[in-house]
Amino acid sequence: MTEITLIAAGLAATAAALIGWGLAELVDPSRRQVLANLNRGRNVVAAPRGDDIRPAPESTSAIAAFARRVTPPPVLRMLHRQHLLAGRPPQGWAIDKLLVMKMLWVPVAALVVFGVLRSELPPLFALVIVVMAIALYFYPEIKLNSDGATRNEKIQYELADTLDQMTISVEAGLGFDAAMQQAARNGKGPLAEELRRTLQDIQIGRSRRQAFESLTQRTSVPDLRRFVRAVVQADAYGISIADVLRTQAKEMRLKRRQRAEEAAQKIPVKVLMPLMLFILPVLFIVVLGPAVINMVAAFSGM
Repeated sequence: MTEITLIAAGLAATAAALIGWGLAELVDPSRRQVLANLNRGRNVVAAPRGDDIRPAPESTSAIAAFARRVTPPPVLRMLHRQHLLAGRPPQGWAIDKLLVMKMLWVPVAALVVFGVLRSELPPLFALVIVVMAIALYFYPEIKLNSDGATRNEKIQYELADTLDQMTISVEAGLGFDAAMQQAARNGKGPLAEELRRTLQDIQIGRSRRQAFESLTQRTSVPDLRRFVRAVVQADAYGISIADVLRTQAKEMRLKRRQRAEEAAQKIPVKVLMPLMLFILPVLFIVVLGPAVINMVAAFSGM
């Protein structure tokens, strides 16, 4: 059996396994959702130190449970953390499905790499295939990390305006929780979703400190962590929440303006490399090309 046949067989087996997994997810989705809702209270555990709750290691699928067992614990923890920072994407990016895909890709990648090493392909082409096989294994982490970074940027951008809304609401006579609920109702981005989640945690009986600590665990925005720390301290020492919100909103607006100025100052440096690689050579060709052609013609006619 040649290397091409081995590679084709491995890719076919992987495609069949992924199609079977996708069909299993599509069979009676309403029943699966009902069962997930019924088992939600039993299949979650509270993480220590105020961390956000996350699914227990047990899984309703045998293949997903096996994937959890064979996945290295550091990879599993990193995947859980990145999935949390990405805002828990929809079912297509569920942890169990990602673990199964990564587990199925390992033998296929090993088979592909073995076939490439046994074949007589050019070294550079073989190296590209090996690197792509390794990169595809870590693609879920890369995708979740990118989604988490994008989500954190949106939260950081929306924080100043949200604090302004909360400050106006508190100064108008609303309580802090009511002001936060008003800002969450008017907002549409990830920050509004996190505020709604925090309010839900408070409504089910968690203290404000625990709810805000869970909020900081679900995000990695330094400004939001600073705001949460200020709110927790104001709640503990009896400081006026209106003064805290006004100060935090002013500081967030100042930082947003400083970040905009910093980004504007970085533009000339970022434009320098494309300018040197693509624009200046073409400009030199247009300006000096006719002179060079005339010089060549003059010297050749002598």
